[in-house]
Amino acid sequence: MTKRTIIDRRTCLRGVGAALALPLLDSMGWVEASVKSGVKPPVRLGFMYMPHGVIMDQFWPTDADSYLTSPPPALEALRPVLDQCLMMKGISGVPNGPFKGAPHALELSTWLTAALPDADHRDVISISISADQIAAGVLGAFTSLPSLELATMPQTWKENQAGLNEAYYSHCSFRSPTQAVPAEINPRNVLNRLFDRREQNSESASGGISPLDRSMLDLVLSGARDLRRTLAPTDQKKLDEYLDSVRSVERRIAAIEFRQKEAALEKAGVRSSRRDDPDSPPIEIKIPEGDKRSEYMQVMCDLNVLAFQTDTTRVCTYIGSTPNGVSYPELGFTDKHHSTTHHNNDPEMVRKVAAITAFNIEQFAYMIKKMHSLREADGTLLDHCIMMWGSGLEDGDRHTRDNLPFIVAGRGGGSIKTGRYLPDIKGNQGDLLTTLLACAGVPVDRPVGIATKQIKEIFAHS
Repeated sequence: MTKRTIIDRRTCLRGVGAALALPLLDSMGWVEASVKSGVKPPVRLGFMYMPHGVIMDQFWPTDADSYLTSPPPALEALRPVLDQCLMMKGISGVPNGPFKGAPHALELSTWLTAALPDADHRDVISISISADQIAAGVLGAFTSLPSLELATMPQTWKENQAGLNEAYYSHCSFRSPTQAVPAEINPRNVLNRLFDRREQNSESASGGISPLDRSMLDLVLSGARDLRRTLAPTDQKKLDEYLDSVRSVERRIAAIEFRQKEAALEKAGVRSSRRDDPDSPPIEIKIPEGDKRSEYMQVMCDLNVLAFQTDTTRVCTYIGSTPNGVSYPELGFTDKHHSTTHHNNDPEMVRKVAAITAFNIEQFAYMIKKMHSLREADGTLLDHCIMMWGSGLEDGDRHTRDNLPFIVAGRGGGSIKTGRYLPDIKGNQGDLLTTLLACAGVPVDRPVGIATKQIKEIFAHS
């Protein structure tokens, strides 16, 4: 009889000043599961946002029967994993109430709160706690980071539709009714945070090289070799693949930083003569016009995957873009997303909106496919996740909110039945969020926002 060694799930690979969390290995046990009951991975909950709605006839499937075999154009990137997805039509958004003139301040701020801001205190944050932070309050007790908030662009939009606080335009996570949670836009900072590395100030940076800049893996390889000898062949392969994926993310972040640094120098009329100088201070990550947004978004998606794979957090929210000024030169045009949505049925403008929607879903599909490719326990990482993609508007041209676009991927540890399109769901945004929290094992003592029920059709055993 082979003796099985159980490794604590919080075991890290450690080196000089660096700690690298590990993925779930077969030889690990989870806090919530005893050795007798076997390995049971936790459920993770993720949200990814796109503003301004969709072109509806290019987003919704024509019928439930053809959903998997003939998806609409917007879902083409998801075709290989549509059996891992659930779509529902009939989820209404929060009514605008006294904020008829503030569709863009509401579309993001209500997305995870399912609640309106306080009309009597418009100039300050006064709204409900968001679903991701409700989850973080429960699931975060088991991880080093209660939640991870990511964004593609700075949360600094200056506008006051209907007198509402500017933060409503660029935040969807609210830790309390009065506290918005800022999102991180710098992938280097996210990587540091995931692996417990504090950002260096300018003084410490000049005194040495950050372990991340020298590659964390180089510092922990000896520990990896020692650990590898104790693992079964399947775990050895998983460890090798994981270390490769971390190194890949590091290199891609470094490449983005390098290109942006060079572009900034050239714009300033300075030619870099020390391209490989390791003492260069870290730069602020921004997405300049013309840069490859897809590459940036995929790095952030990879960081989300790594965070879930290592159980560093079980809750992640990623704002792909906010309701302001973003453009997509990678698609061959520089029109702003917001302006294209007011297309008035002009065919060329409609084409551009459809292309932007497909682009954003493609980045979501990139993350879902990667999760589906990673083995975990008796299934895949995606099997133990609930990933929601969506928008806070139905139609950006008319600012409607009757059928908000949502895609839910992952089986949530067996709680969700995927591979379906449900065209006649009767429910609202709060109902959906309340249901997904229940599927993730988060007890909710009261409905989320305007919720009145759970959507039973979502459950695998309804």
